[in-house]
Parts: sequence; structure tokens; C-alpha cells
Amino acid sequence: MTLQLHALGKHYGSTPVFANVSLNVAPGEFVAIVGESGVGKSTLLNCMAGLDSWDTGRVHLAGHDLGDLNDDQRALLRREKVGFVFQAFHVLPHLDVAQNVALPLLLLGRNEPERVDALLHAVGLGGLGARLPQQLSGGQLQRVAIARALVHQPALILADEPTGNLDPTTAAKVMAALVSQTRLHGSALVLVTHSLAATEQADRVLHLRSDGIAPVPG
Repeated sequence: MTLQLHALGKHYGSTPVFANVSLNVAPGEFVAIVGESGVGKSTLLNCMAGLDSWDTGRVHLAGHDLGDLNDDQRALLRREKVGFVFQAFHVLPHLDVAQNVALPLLLLGRNEPERVDALLHAVGLGGLGARLPQQLSGGQLQRVAIARALVHQPALILADEPTGNLDPTTAAKVMAALVSQTRLHGSALVLVTHSLAATEQADRVLHLRSDGIAPVPG
């Protein structure tokens, strides 16, 4: 399994966020997670990457128990095994498009401009590598974020409301780029969203509640 959650629970002080979340995600599988606002979807995604802490349960990522790793070890594992697509893009404004996409490779000591260029073409941004982020639309910026998450061929892609800021037409294009490239590279994809339209291509759709997670009836 790429990702395994075992009875995961999270509290903020005395306030429970979620509890008893168990989930296995296989290599190449696309799992979408839906749920009401405030139920902890983004927090759960951050726990999957070891970016946030949890109070009960275990997280195994690519064969590693994140609870046994310190912060530096978790960061190194994320650098190699995880790609994160943020709703707010989080591109660096002083770097051009190609430099933003190349960041995960540079952090791994790899210089592969041909791969960066090929991925930009694959997500519909061919020829835009020299542009700065402020010269792009919201949909283009989200595709930069997708290319950056995929460029180092991680085992797991985590996407946090990747179409939340986009109009329906642009959102459909962004989802198509995300899913097609994830499938092509054989990465597992976990996406959290409010949008049922964003779940249409998922292998499984799960509903996160405060007391656990369960399949959405098909």
C-alpha cells in the first residue's frame, strides 16, 4: 500500500475534529474524500503527509510509520514520496513557471529541464515556462501547482480543494490534467473537495465525518 491510516483521530484542545479514520490507498488509486465544512478534510490530508500531528492511530506512508520519524525525517520522506497540490497554488512569485515546477527536482539534487518542459506541455502550459506567476490566470496557476507536484514522480499526490477557486469550465480542465497525469505516472491520488463534480473520475469516494470515514453510495 502507498498509504495506510489506522484508527486516526485528531483533537484541537478538547474539541474533536475526526476519529477512527482507517483507510488504505493502493499505488495508482484515486480516492476522493468529501464532507461538510469544518469536518477536518484538510487537516486529515496534512496528517497523511506528516505536516500535522494526530492524537490517536497510525499513519504509514510508502512503508514508513510517520509516528516513528522526527520532523527532519518526515520532511525528507515528503520530499521524495509526496506531491502536494494546494488550493491556493503556493507558487513562488519571484520564480518563473519553469523554476517553480523544477523546485522538487532541485531539492532532490536533480537537474532535468527536459522533464519540466515535457510536463508543462502535458498540463497545457507549453511555451509558458519563462512567464512569472502574476502573468497567469488562476487555472494556469493551478496547473503549475499540478506540474510541480508531479515532476519528481512521487508515490502519492495529495490535492486540497484543487478546483475550489476556479470556474466550472476551468475546474474541469484542471481536474482532467491532474487525473490524466497522475494515472500516467502511476501515483496514488487522494483529493479532498466540496465539489461532487471533482469526484467523478475517482475509483472511490469517501465521506469524512467526525466519527469516521465511509464509502459514498454509488
